[in-house]
Amino acid sequence: MASCSPASTTTAGQPGSAVGADAAGENSTPLWPAPTDVSARVAAAGLDLGPMGMAEHYHPHLQVVLRGREVQVPANIGVDPATGAMSALHTHEPDGTIHIEADTAGEVFTLGQLFTEWGVPLTATQIGTVKAAQGQQVKLTSNGTPVAGKPGDLRLQPDQKIVLQLP
Repeated sequence: MASCSPASTTTAGQPGSAVGADAAGENSTPLWPAPTDVSARVAAAGLDLGPMGMAEHYHPHLQVVLRGREVQVPANIGVDPATGAMSALHTHEPDGTIHIEADTAGEVFTLGQLFTEWGVPLTATQIGTVKAAQGQQVKLTSNGTPVAGKPGDLRLQPDQKIVLQLP
């Protein structure tokens, strides 16, 4: 049984592929852990480590589902474990809660920035190392409403419920 790791690519829907499953068929969690090169990942997202603030403070929620299995969004995306410094866009717990703690009101944060900080590719046909089967695409909803276009372009908003799926 094939399993996904950051170094391998699997096509969703291929016979014999198991997204995030170990040899026993159990979920291996997280499929993609938070990166250790936090400063580089945060900079790649166009952000920096600090200053954080409370000019804008809200919490969207992200759920990632691959072939019917939920993928854990890890704790400490955008958090430097050595210093404790954080990007304004980060996670604390492995529960899908995204924290926005910006020092300037009106800053725009996107789902793509979070995935860049995470080090997980996100396109219309791929989530991390998992590619859509021929003719399929990533399905994105925001508060239950389907969203067209590039999933990384989704603007994060207060109390938003985001679901990313590959069938």
